[in-house]
Amino acid sequence: MSRTNDHPLPHVDIYTDGACSGNPGPGGWAAVLVFGEHEKELSGGEENTTNNRMEITAVIRGLEQLKKKCSVTVYSDSRYVVDAMTKGWAIRWKNNGWKRTKNDPALNPDLWQRLLELCQCQESVDFRWLKGHDKNDRNNRCDALAVSESRKFGD
Repeated sequence: MSRTNDHPLPHVDIYTDGACSGNPGPGGWAAVLVFGEHEKELSGGEENTTNNRMEITAVIRGLEQLKKKCSVTVYSDSRYVVDAMTKGWAIRWKNNGWKRTKNDPALNPDLWQRLLELCQCQESVDFRWLKGHDKNDRNNRCDALAVSESRKFGD
């Protein structure tokens, strides 16, 4: 089905963050989805994980909430996530059999695979980097949620 100017696809902003106490250690992730006046908060965690896994998981969980094709902007304070997606690293790793170089495996291929699949389901997914612990209320909310989730597993 093609879209027309009369029926543009909805736009959703997704703010994400991950946290980990130790690396590896107990971790948490969070996402805040914004669609017009509506906001939805999501969060979760794992007992033994890494910060990078939680950062990617936050984006995945946010995208999994979308039931219709949308244009999406993902905001993250993770250079790892934003650069992997905007600079084509994740696609290159996939095309190279989940290797960064001939002898260097890409980390977290299970999560990158899922993230790439979810991005293909949307009209567009734009990744934008935000400075962490700065003045963005939604990013700060994600940070608080992710840290809270990580603490549920103790230190």
